[in-house]
Amino acid sequence: MKREEIKVCILRVGGTNCDIETGRAFRDLGVRAKIIHFNRLLKERNLLDYDLLVFPGGFSYGDYVRAGAIWAKWFITKLGKDLKTFVEEEKPILGICNGFQVLVEAGLLPGFNGISNQPQAALATNFPPGYNCRWVYLKNENQRRCVFTRNIPKNSVLRIPVAHSEGRFLFPKEKEKDFLEQLIDNDQLVFRYCQKDGEYANGKYPENPNGSFYDIAGICNPTGTIFGLMPHPERAFYGWQL
Repeated sequence: MKREEIKVCILRVGGTNCDIETGRAFRDLGVRAKIIHFNRLLKERNLLDYDLLVFPGGFSYGDYVRAGAIWAKWFITKLGKDLKTFVEEEKPILGICNGFQVLVEAGLLPGFNGISNQPQAALATNFPPGYNCRWVYLKNENQRRCVFTRNIPKNSVLRIPVAHSEGRFLFPKEKEKDFLEQLIDNDQLVFRYCQKDGEYANGKYPENPNGSFYDIAGICNPTGTIFGLMPHPERAFYGWQL
């Protein structure tokens, strides 16, 4: 498929606020990116017409209950069958910040055994608490599994902004060791928070801005087609922004 033929669906709902810059970034890559309200997608039932699905950042539905929880349940309830087909066809799905929270709440990430009926992880309140908006450094841990980062050399250090108050990636305590081993063995670990020189943050603030377990900033599913991260690459898309 030629780049200009790729159809990207960037969803928005009440509370999303990063769809415009996300759309701009994709369009500048030469693909056919459209910003679509979720209600329109429900009406037209045409999710499978798209080649790539994006959940952008923001505060969907006010982040009531938990960040991303309402949108995730709404999507699964209304378009669960189409989403399952989209995933089975290995069409890429990207979740940025609140979008990452949606993917976790929907059981799409980490997705060790496909789509889970219950979340296997959480993106909890930051520690230290509060909204954190700053530049951070990320180290690429992935060995080409993730389709979105395949051209980024392993161990590369990237500078990208974060802006969230619920980004602390956690596994259930009783499954923490097992789930981390699966992430590493399956090459699902994509980005970890680090220092400027590439040394891991080791949970220290502000290099790790939210207290994420194992400095996790972004992960993918076992096939590498679903990718979620808390930092905002769409806010640092152009060289002059860095």
